[in-house]
Amino acid sequence: MRLLLPGYFRDKYTLIGTVTFTAFFSLLFLLLSIPFAHNAWFVIGAGSQAFGYTAGFYVAALLLVILSKWIMYLTRSAYAMTYLQYLIWNLLEIIAVSLLYTAFSEAGERMGIISSGGISAWQILGGSLLYCLICLGIPYLISGMFFALVDKNKTIRLMNTRDVVSDEPEESRNGIQKVTLYDNSGVMKLSVSLENLYYIESDDNYVIVWYTDSKGAMKKYMIRCRLKTIEESFKGSSLVRCHRKYIVNMDKVKVLRKEKDGYELDLENDAIPPISITRTYADNVLGRFQEQ
Repeated sequence: MRLLLPGYFRDKYTLIGTVTFTAFFSLLFLLLSIPFAHNAWFVIGAGSQAFGYTAGFYVAALLLVILSKWIMYLTRSAYAMTYLQYLIWNLLEIIAVSLLYTAFSEAGERMGIISSGGISAWQILGGSLLYCLICLGIPYLISGMFFALVDKNKTIRLMNTRDVVSDEPEESRNGIQKVTLYDNSGVMKLSVSLENLYYIESDDNYVIVWYTDSKGAMKKYMIRCRLKTIEESFKGSSLVRCHRKYIVNMDKVKVLRKEKDGYELDLENDAIPPISITRTYADNVLGRFQEQ
C-alpha cells in the first residue's frame, strides 16, 4: 500500500520554515564542529581567501537546497508524493550537497586556496556524507515532526463540534441548515445556508467558498483552512469531495456527465464551469447518485 505524504509537507510555508531552520542548524553545527574536524577545510574569520571560499560553498549548498525545495513545491499539483519518495528526495539532496563539497574541495586544493590534508576524493565524499546527514537530516526530521504536530493539533481543533469547522450543519431558528466555517486560528469567518452553498475550492493553504447571496448573485469567500478538514468534518452531509481541489454540494448538482477523460458535474448555476471528478473520488460521488 502506497502511503501518501500529507500535502502540508509540500506547502510553501512548510518548505520555507524547513529551509530556514536547516540553514541556522547547519551553520551552528559547522561552527561548533570545525575545531574537532580532521578533514574539514572550513575557515572562520573574515579577511582570508579561504574564508571567502568557505562562505561561497555554504551559499552554494543553501541555494541547491532552496532549488530542490522550490521544485518540490512547484510539482505538488502534478503528482502526489509518497513517504518513500519524500525520503529518497531528501537523501538525494544530502548526496548532492556532499558531491558539491567534494567538488569544492578538489577545486580549492588545485587553486591553492584550501588544503584537504592529502586525503582522496572518496574519503572527502565519505566524510561529507556524514556531515550532511547531520546538517540536513536532523533538521529535516525535526521540522517534519514539528509540522506534523502542528497539523495534528489543528485537525483536532478543527474537528471539534463547536470549534474551527462544525462537524455537522447547524439548524437555524427558521429550520435552514447552515454551514459555519472557521479559519485555522479558530475565528469564525463564514456562516452560509447549505441551500446557497455550491462548492468549495482549494487554493494552496486557503479554501474558497462559492455561494449565492440573498439576491442570487454568486459570491466567493476565502478562508485559511484545509480542504481535507472540511471533507472530514462534514462527512455524511451533502458536501462531497469530488476532486483534489473541490468539494461540491450534491444538492446543487444538475447533471452528472461522462466525458472522455472521466466524469464531470454541472451545477445548477450556469455561471459555474463544469467540475471534474477524479478517479480517486469517483466511487464516492457515483455512490451518492445510486442512493437517490
